[in-house]
Amino acid sequence: MKKSEVLNSIRESGIVPVIRAETAEKAKKITEAVKEGGINVIEITMTVPGAVDVIDDLTELYSDDHEVIFGAGSVMDGKTARNCIQAGAEFIVGPALDLEMIEVANRYQKPVIPGAMTPTEVKKAMEAGADVVKIFPAGLFGPKIIKSIKGPIPQAELLPTGGVSHDNVQDWIEAGSFAVAAGSAIVDGAEENNFDQVKDNAEKFVELIEEAKNN
Repeated sequence: MKKSEVLNSIRESGIVPVIRAETAEKAKKITEAVKEGGINVIEITMTVPGAVDVIDDLTELYSDDHEVIFGAGSVMDGKTARNCIQAGAEFIVGPALDLEMIEVANRYQKPVIPGAMTPTEVKKAMEAGADVVKIFPAGLFGPKIIKSIKGPIPQAELLPTGGVSHDNVQDWIEAGSFAVAAGSAIVDGAEENNFDQVKDNAEKFVELIEEAKNN
């Protein structure tokens, strides 16, 4: 899939579910629930046991569904980025600004979203070749950080992560976010194997984001 197509899909979705789970099997079940909830852009984090194999399995499982896009999250270095891309990851997300990770993703023409917190880090990430910058942990500041950064750097595409919930997702979108990423607010219920709740969580985010975009 072309880089531009992946980025457009993330923007149109408005949300990237950040899937963390204590087992590979649970991560797959969460993925299924999220997809049933109407979200087709899904991030599997490297904190999931056997995460690279999980990405490999999921891309094979959903190979006939060309609307589903899997990315890799919590990527800390170039080697991990390469392994994820070879497993089928279409985008790479990191919690911090790692230049090697960005270099590898660009080498394979995959969208790369490194983490940053300050305007200085956002600028460095963009100069290094980031397509979108993950503002993390966004919950420390709230939606106002998006407007604050885009004031002097209006061309920055920002993906807030950490602290995004049903209660504030519309504020994040209206502040000018490229999209948002949500973890616990999406997977809530999975610990009790309540995947219907995960599906409901996803559906609610889809509904709220659509409302925010139409305002």
